[in-house]
Amino acid sequence: MPTQAETPASVHPVAPQRHLFEDDGTIPNNPRLPFLVYPGALDLGDDDPAAACEAVFAANSWGRTWRNGIYPFPHWHSTAHEVLGICRGEARVRFGGTKGVVMTVRAGDVVVIPAGVGHQNLGASGDFLVVGAYPPGPGWDLCTGEDGERAHVLDDIAAVPLPPTDPLFGEEGPLLQHWRA
Repeated sequence: MPTQAETPASVHPVAPQRHLFEDDGTIPNNPRLPFLVYPGALDLGDDDPAAACEAVFAANSWGRTWRNGIYPFPHWHSTAHEVLGICRGEARVRFGGTKGVVMTVRAGDVVVIPAGVGHQNLGASGDFLVVGAYPPGPGWDLCTGEDGERAHVLDDIAAVPLPPTDPLFGEEGPLLQHWRA
């Protein structure tokens, strides 16, 4: 596994913005763990920004990466936390459901989404590219608020273990400070 020093990306020491979202009746969100935004945390270069982002996440033990965008419908994961690294372009994204926030995420931004926190792409530039990853642990699911989901997702969300590392800063990262507080 590459170390952060061996990755082609530069990680800037930014303090994350924190948002704690209430259950909105459809999207449960997470009552304990704040959603974190690391604005402009990555300088990914121009050659292959997705590979650079993947290398940073892998160096900090966040894996099972994928490349794509963000779904245009409200959704969340009840069995895993997720990190999204914005590699190209920008998008307006709603985080936290109807009681959450709408923000523009841009290349270099990183967001960490606790299990249960809703996210939805409200519109993106044509070149929008995201790398997603997950900490070690169970696989992820896809929840959309369908009838019957609610019965099990609250227990699932509460059972998701805390990640052992911050996806950008490893064992000493701010995610651990904010999520263990």
